[in-house]
Amino acid sequence: MGVNMQIQVNHKAIEAQAGEMLLDALKRAGIRVPTLCHLEHLFPSGACRMCVVELEGQGRLVPSCACPVTEGMKVLTHSPVALNARKTILELLLASHPDDCFYCSRNGDCQLRHLSDELGVDRRRFQGLKNDGKLDLSSPSIARDPDKCILCGKCVRVCEEVQGVSALDFIGRGSKTKVATAFDEGLNVSSCVNCGQCVAVCPTGALVEKSSIREVLAALEDPNKVVVVQHAPAVSVSLGEAFGVKPGTDVAGLMAAVLRRMGFARVFDTSFSADLTIMEEASELVHRIQHGGALPMMTSCSPAWVKFVEQFYPELLPNLSTCKSPQQMMGAIIKNYWAKRENIDRAKVYSVSIMPCTAKKFEAQRPELGADGVPDIDAVLTTRELVKLIRMRGLDLADLEPEEADNPFGTRSSAGKIFGASGGVMEAALRTAHRMLTGENPKQLEFTGVRGLDRVKEMRVKIGDAEIGVAVASGLMGARKLMDRLRKGDTSLQFIEVMSCAGGCVNGGGQPRTVDGGPVRARLQALYKIDKDAALRTSHDNPEIQRIYQEFLGQPLGHESHRLLHTKYRRREVLA
Repeated sequence: MGVNMQIQVNHKAIEAQAGEMLLDALKRAGIRVPTLCHLEHLFPSGACRMCVVELEGQGRLVPSCACPVTEGMKVLTHSPVALNARKTILELLLASHPDDCFYCSRNGDCQLRHLSDELGVDRRRFQGLKNDGKLDLSSPSIARDPDKCILCGKCVRVCEEVQGVSALDFIGRGSKTKVATAFDEGLNVSSCVNCGQCVAVCPTGALVEKSSIREVLAALEDPNKVVVVQHAPAVSVSLGEAFGVKPGTDVAGLMAAVLRRMGFARVFDTSFSADLTIMEEASELVHRIQHGGALPMMTSCSPAWVKFVEQFYPELLPNLSTCKSPQQMMGAIIKNYWAKRENIDRAKVYSVSIMPCTAKKFEAQRPELGADGVPDIDAVLTTRELVKLIRMRGLDLADLEPEEADNPFGTRSSAGKIFGASGGVMEAALRTAHRMLTGENPKQLEFTGVRGLDRVKEMRVKIGDAEIGVAVASGLMGARKLMDRLRKGDTSLQFIEVMSCAGGCVNGGGQPRTVDGGPVRARLQALYKIDKDAALRTSHDNPEIQRIYQEFLGQPLGHESHRLLHTKYRRREVLA
């Protein structure tokens, strides 16, 4: 970044840096200018023009997201000319937009509606031809309504430039331009990996998660079903944001309370099955190192990442850990251990998971993830869906007292809790692998070299007499860089963790939407604070984990654990 300078904004001097875009300087000065297309940390596209400001004395408008600051610049951010331009742009977008706001899932959370209020748009000035697109419900995770698309391009850019998947792009020309998949087919046959990052950035209802609220409500009302629920590590540090709680606040106890009041028979913590995953995954890593298995071993907790490998790097499928994700492990032990222990017919058990991830909906439907034709998980709700469900039931977190999750799947280590952060699976696995290889816990439990928001993090870890190379990919573009290295014959790594979403599950496609990365950083910090303050910090020391192996599973990688807790993968063909 260039040298500091001063520019005039609304007749006051603010600090700016040569070479930066005007919008960034305005944000830093606490001056908000609306935008519909801007994505932090990506090169500006200037597609929506909503962020136009007036250059004082020049009589012209410029998009602040794509206008570099210059010495002596004088800017009016909310002049009558700038405000009228923004209002006209918005009115033109609304001219062809559907009038189904009351029924839209983004009602109350739509940037077009927020801008309409802000700019005083209270009537239709322009009449345009309504779009007549085809609703795409083919994906198990994401619903796409092209009629609500405003061509901001955010979904296209995040899919290509952040995730490296390129499932969506602009097709057609002129007034026929639209966002679609290859050959304008359904998302289910595209290269989409269901990560939901497009849903997270979409300003309208053009891309939303495929809701399972109706199915869950029906199950809760069915007297013949025993409805149980689990919640992922990253959900408790993000859910509170929707109810006015400071970002990063851990509301696990309040969540357990509110879920019980909704009618769930048991509330379990997926951090427990994260501990279970570590027992199996660390054992698998040690076994591969000692017996010449496929290395580097790659984590398999993120279903979008697994599908990414199946599609783009199928020759590396043997490197994926065979462990199911914590969601699926919990589902398996609920129906095959807990149901038997409670003397409940497993066919009556309806297992719900609350996840920060839209890809978990896809994962739950994979035919490989079940036993004897019974799926591990019956329904998946995102964090955003849980917020809607809580409000539908007239509940508020502020009115409740915290409660504990139910045992035997409520006791967890903080190693299981940091699964929600990029690097957390790696860190938890290294703690337990060290114990398995040396007989003792590492003197320093924190492996800070794998923490943070960098796309790729690497370090060398000494365990006893051995030294292993480990890497963590935060987001699929980082994963692509690592996979390309492996294709070229790189043998420096023995263990790789990949989280599909940048930052990990705290930034999952089903989490509360954020305008900037502030809440995501707060969620990360919360998870690491939980870990730092915890008395139980290693998965293998969790007494309930020890108990389930003694009573039911036998040992890690044993016959029963392999039958219920491990899976297989397959090559997938997608349209070009």
